[in-house]
Amino acid sequence: MTEPQDGDIPDGLSAAELGMWQSFRNGTTYDLRTRDPVRDDPFAAHIWGPERSVGARTVARLLLSGPAARPGRVAALKLRGVRITGRLDLAGGRVSPYVELTGCRFEQEVVLPECHFTTLRMVGCAIPRLEAARLHTEGDLHLPRCRIERGIRLTDAQIGTDLLLNQLSVGPDRRGRALTADGLAVAQDLQAEMIETRGELSLRGAKVGGSLSLRGSRLRGTEGRRALNAPQLTVERTLYMTEAWVSVDTGNQGTTPPYGITRSTGTPARGTRSQVFECRGGVRLDDGRFGDAVDLHKARFVLARHEELSLRRIVTPELRFNAERPEEGRVVLNGAKVVTLIDVSTSWPGPGGLAMGGFVYENLVPYGHFPLTRRLEWVLAATPEYVPEPYERLASVMRSCGEDADAREVLLAKQRRRRETLPPAARLWGYIQDWTVAYGYRPGRAAVWMAVLWAAGTVAFSRYDPAAIKRDEHPEWNAALYALDLLVPVINLGQDGYWRLEGGWQWVGAALVLLGWILATTVAAGASRLLRRG
Repeated sequence: MTEPQDGDIPDGLSAAELGMWQSFRNGTTYDLRTRDPVRDDPFAAHIWGPERSVGARTVARLLLSGPAARPGRVAALKLRGVRITGRLDLAGGRVSPYVELTGCRFEQEVVLPECHFTTLRMVGCAIPRLEAARLHTEGDLHLPRCRIERGIRLTDAQIGTDLLLNQLSVGPDRRGRALTADGLAVAQDLQAEMIETRGELSLRGAKVGGSLSLRGSRLRGTEGRRALNAPQLTVERTLYMTEAWVSVDTGNQGTTPPYGITRSTGTPARGTRSQVFECRGGVRLDDGRFGDAVDLHKARFVLARHEELSLRRIVTPELRFNAERPEEGRVVLNGAKVVTLIDVSTSWPGPGGLAMGGFVYENLVPYGHFPLTRRLEWVLAATPEYVPEPYERLASVMRSCGEDADAREVLLAKQRRRRETLPPAARLWGYIQDWTVAYGYRPGRAAVWMAVLWAAGTVAFSRYDPAAIKRDEHPEWNAALYALDLLVPVINLGQDGYWRLEGGWQWVGAALVLLGWILATTVAAGASRLLRRG
């Protein structure tokens, strides 16, 4: 082909390429569809002949050094129902025209590393593989409803506005990764709703200036790979891993209501059905930063025994943990920092399936009924061995919410759990403290026991007439005051020390003194804890 000059048409173009060339100069859509849905389906096995085919070299020539637009027009490549033959290679190029490809079929991979676009939209296209590391767009990058068999690479790509991947279907590359976007930077929103991946979705160190939505998506990890691998992910607003609404008639994505809408009934709007977010394989969001929230409402995590939903050291104002309970694997919140935790009692895994060492949260907002007994089971599940910090954190949060009685119950549960780690003698002493005054967290018990012992001692000593130690130096015998003087340590009521107990009465007096000291020390321990809390 000879180089065209201005509006000249190069030699050797096919009829389809000639039509595309003219449409490019006019900025109009070049449509080669037959209007037969089966024949126009780019994912079907039906062969598209030469009448619908253009060469990748001609497409590249138009995008990199195409002719000028006709007067009063804006040059743009807009294709519908076109088959691109050959390998489209724009590596390192600068593409100025607007690009929109809809329902097209690529015979070989698309190569766009270090390429610069204004806006690139490929909608419902069949692509063997998309190689676009360090791609740069001033505007959007759209790949909705595309089917890409051997993976996408967007490592260190920079998207000027939005990245739209809704209903994208991606298969694995040679390394088992479906979408590799480590270091990706998106200035605004990243929408990946109802996508299907058959391989790892990797977003390590990615940055999203708006929200990241994975509503209704289905992620599948491959052997030795996680389903979602996104450590050090930064999302300025909210990460959505929730359900989506799908049209019952067409199966296409409907309008997804914002958080809080339709939650009262739990049912989608008429004419739509709900598709939950499902992840089969490990999830890693370690060290992530989320500006508004992490929303896991109704999410389904299918984990193997060795796999994790890892939220280690994430920082977010709100964590909505309303997911389905994982049958296997672990949920790990070690070192995470959350202002408000919104959760459901049935979402958390049982013993051995939860770890939250160093997990810091300031407010608890249960979604539905979450009794204190279940909350204590939640802490127990996270601590196979006794650790005081989760109990103290829960008690502190409940106290800050005005639930002082529940906070005392949590601390009492902590003491009972600690007791099982002590040697036999200390454990016995713990049982005595628990049985008498519940480690000081139920001080009303002490008053009851003191009253009972005082009454018993008064009745017993009223039947006894002891001899004075010194005949001329003793007060008048008072059974009630004498029993109270023995029972209350330190304080002298003027009876103890003046009377001689003999025989079995010595054992009665010794029992009152011993029980009085036990009650006094446990009450003092409870009072000191109360003062420390104050």
